[in-house]
Amino acid sequence: MKKTAIFLNGGAGRMISSIPAVEKYLEENPDKDPILVCEGGTDVFKGHPKFHFRAYDSWHKNLFQEMLKDRELISPEPYRIWEYYNQKCSLAQAYDIAINNKGIRDLPKPTIRLSKEELLMARQMITEVKEKTGKDKIIVVQPFGRGAQPEKITEKQMEKGKQPDISDVTGRSIELKNLWSIVRKLSKKYGVMMMSEFPLEFKNHMSAPVATPMNVHIRIWMALIKQTNHFVGCDSVGQHLAYAFDGTATVIIGSTYPINTSFPDAENIDIIDLGSEDRVYSPIRITSDEFSDRLNEGIMAMEDQAEDKVIKSVEKMLKQSKNKQ
Repeated sequence: MKKTAIFLNGGAGRMISSIPAVEKYLEENPDKDPILVCEGGTDVFKGHPKFHFRAYDSWHKNLFQEMLKDRELISPEPYRIWEYYNQKCSLAQAYDIAINNKGIRDLPKPTIRLSKEELLMARQMITEVKEKTGKDKIIVVQPFGRGAQPEKITEKQMEKGKQPDISDVTGRSIELKNLWSIVRKLSKKYGVMMMSEFPLEFKNHMSAPVATPMNVHIRIWMALIKQTNHFVGCDSVGQHLAYAFDGTATVIIGSTYPINTSFPDAENIDIIDLGSEDRVYSPIRITSDEFSDRLNEGIMAMEDQAEDKVIKSVEKMLKQSKNKQ
């Protein structure tokens, strides 16, 4: 029997969603002695009890010659699974179908293990935010998906403090004007920590301080989301982490379908679905469909009523979390 290597690609959210499927594969096929080739890096598998020593970066020296040449290569693409693009299953289940071919079945939550050092580094950052904001509860906000791109501005505009606008052709990111408003409302009661690849300037939009750490490693963000009080964000990696760690989350969905990309049946996840009546499925990794992207443009824009739903969701989920303690 040939041993196998499973190739995984995409962002951290996809990698996390693959964990239950590869765990099942190892459990059901121990003789195939699988390894993982992670084209986006092995960060989510560090410390994993079964895959820490089985996960390799795709740039690992002599990987093909020493590990792959005699193995059968498996390259799952969950977005090309019929049940996924017809809104019958989650991303994790699509990985399971692609890798294990057992149909739609219940899966455990992803296993993510953090080191004590990572937890302590995050705890120190949380303490600093509490001291600077004077708030006891801390919320992580991730406003932008992977498709977000900042506006290009001139040096003069930068010197004058202009905030570049953000565009996202995938229809997954929160609009800046809504972000300012939501964070302004949240910051009255909670300390807010921004999870963003782009610098954000809040001074012109609110008086309360907002933490905007930059160049934070994904492993530290894992530890931050595990140890803060609540997560608010779009369809991106943060919600997957909150789900994995049994934390509470308010997830704002636009162009994607909650059954595919979020956790509509999870008690700890509250979904604000902005696109339920207007979205058009975007066949990402199947075709390049400008039609759907154009129709979904602006789908994440919120009126006051939708913003208020976000704030009420945060309060509800924090109360739910407190009642469980």
